[in-house]
Amino acid sequence: MAVYTDISEVELAEFLKDYDIGELLSYKGIAEGVENSNFLVHAASGAYILTLYEKRVNPNDLPFFLGLMQHLSDKGIRCPLPVKQRSGAMIGELAGRPGALVTFLEGMWMRRPTVEHCRELGAGLAAMHLAGADFPMRRRNGLTVDAWRPLWNRAAERADEVEPGLGAEVEADLADLEAHWPKGLPVGVIHADLFPDNVFFLGKRLSGLIDFYFACTDILAYDVATCLNAWCFEKDNSFNLTKAMALLNAYTAIRPLSSAEAEALPLLARGSALRFMLTRLYDWLNTPEGSLVVKKDPLEYLRKMRFHRSIKSADEYGLKL
Repeated sequence: MAVYTDISEVELAEFLKDYDIGELLSYKGIAEGVENSNFLVHAASGAYILTLYEKRVNPNDLPFFLGLMQHLSDKGIRCPLPVKQRSGAMIGELAGRPGALVTFLEGMWMRRPTVEHCRELGAGLAAMHLAGADFPMRRRNGLTVDAWRPLWNRAAERADEVEPGLGAEVEADLADLEAHWPKGLPVGVIHADLFPDNVFFLGKRLSGLIDFYFACTDILAYDVATCLNAWCFEKDNSFNLTKAMALLNAYTAIRPLSSAEAEALPLLARGSALRFMLTRLYDWLNTPEGSLVVKKDPLEYLRKMRFHRSIKSADEYGLKL
């Protein structure tokens, strides 16, 4: 559920007076996502998405997120475009929360992505990385390797409640990743959360990328590794080599990976799996029963960590340099 802050039609209509989009016709909450409150808004001029940023989002980061969407859209990347108020501002306030209005993208996300969807995703990710190369703003990744131990420390004592031996296993992985995390790889704007529900398709064609609220400046190949984890494992946790080959080779056809990036890919994929396992583990242990937030199973990403531990070369993912 992704409506944490409820709003009335009176409040919303007043908020929209600052925008040149016409009369409010209807609105409804969107029950997807986990960070913010989202609403589909229909106005006289068309459909929009309203996002109210909850407490986990730093308001100081909003100019980066919204400026990035504007920059990528200007470069031809299909993504939501921030709608400016008459004053020129992109951020307003509603129900005591910072809020922004963005354009609505047509399409749907794939619950069961095919090889063709993975190929489209690889090409779209590479195009996004190239388009973001001259984006002037920078934002530190708050969930990269140096942030994992503080997060782990908040869950470590209870980790074995989720699976016996989990504490020792994660501690060993974390120490290894901290010691060997790659340095000197190409850095730029990454999405950092490009799961299937953040990628829209019309049929088999990618129609847009959404939800840039984890976007940051970090290792580009880390974004590729995150997509391997999110797109190339099946429901039974098996790795789909055909999907991985399609994703990686479509990506490298547009933005070739260096030999150093390819060599680091298994470690980056293991690190990405650990990052999502840790945030899921913390939420699993700390979200009250009966909460409207759907808890995601951390063990799914533990299994992915174990898989990547066995990978010695990016060739095993199907990467062809």
